[in-house]
Order: sequence, then C-alpha cells, then structure tokens
Amino acid sequence: MILNKKISKLLILKGFALIVPLAVNAVTYPTSAQINPNPPPNNQNPSGRTMTVRSDIQEADSRTGVVTARGNVQINYPARQIQATAAQAQYFSRERRIVLSGDVFILQEGNTIRGETVTYLIDEGRFIVLPQSQGQVESVYLVPVGQGTDGGSDVTAPFNPKPAFKSPISP
Repeated sequence: MILNKKISKLLILKGFALIVPLAVNAVTYPTSAQINPNPPPNNQNPSGRTMTVRSDIQEADSRTGVVTARGNVQINYPARQIQATAAQAQYFSRERRIVLSGDVFILQEGNTIRGETVTYLIDEGRFIVLPQSQGQVESVYLVPVGQGTDGGSDVTAPFNPKPAFKSPISP
C-alpha cells in the first residue's frame, strides 16, 4: 500500500512536470499581424501622422468630422514634436485644425506657450493663442546660440527702451 502511494505521487509529479510546460506554451502573445491586421503600405510612415489624444471623455461626429475631448486632455503629436494639455480639445478633421481651450499649455521642441484658447493650424504649423479676458499669453522660446561663437553668450547691443529716432529725410 505504501508503495502504491509513492508510485501515485511520483506519477502525479511527473504528470505535473509534463503539464506545466504545455500550459506555459499554451500562453501565446499576439503577433504584429494580430495587433494591426491592416498595416500601412511600406511607402507610408504611420508615425508621421499619428496624434494621440487622452482625456476623460471623447466624442466623435462622423457627419461633421469633429472629435471632441473633454477633461484632463493630453495630446502627443510626435511628427511635430508637440505635447499639449488643456481642459478641452476639438479636432476639426476637414479643416485640419485643433482648438484647445481651458488653461492650455503646449511644449514644442523646448518652446512653450500658455493661454486660454489655442488654435493650431496643422498644414501651416501655426499657433493662434488667445488669453483669458484681461490676461496675457505667455511664450518661452529657446534662442539658439549665434553662429561662430564658442558656445558663450551672444554679444548684442544693450536694450534701450527709448531709442533715438533718426529725423526723416525730406527732399
């Protein structure tokens, strides 16, 4: 009887040893074809067109082509090196523009813009920024070091708030 228990335990352990690799191999990971069943043709670069929008709520209207995101909106547009946050964002696909509103902050290549409403014209790569009423827009730009310098600061004329104007030349 004791021998039968030992043999049955051994068989169970050996059986378990055979089942574990089968169970582990049964877990498969999705292939790239399963993740993206319709990959773009080789001549297209999807990363150049991808814009990721994260928010609490998103709505899309196929009739108007407008996508609206509300609440803690975060936008990442790697092709233009743009990262943005806002309370709301609307993407007008037919006009190719994005309107962000509510405490908007945009970072692009180290430059920043802060305002209440920002319209980004995608084809022009242009921002139109409006402040809150009685407020101002804030922009911070990285100014490259001048050509031919050793990396030190640029030499410029001192700022003069009251420059001397030249008198007009009359014939």
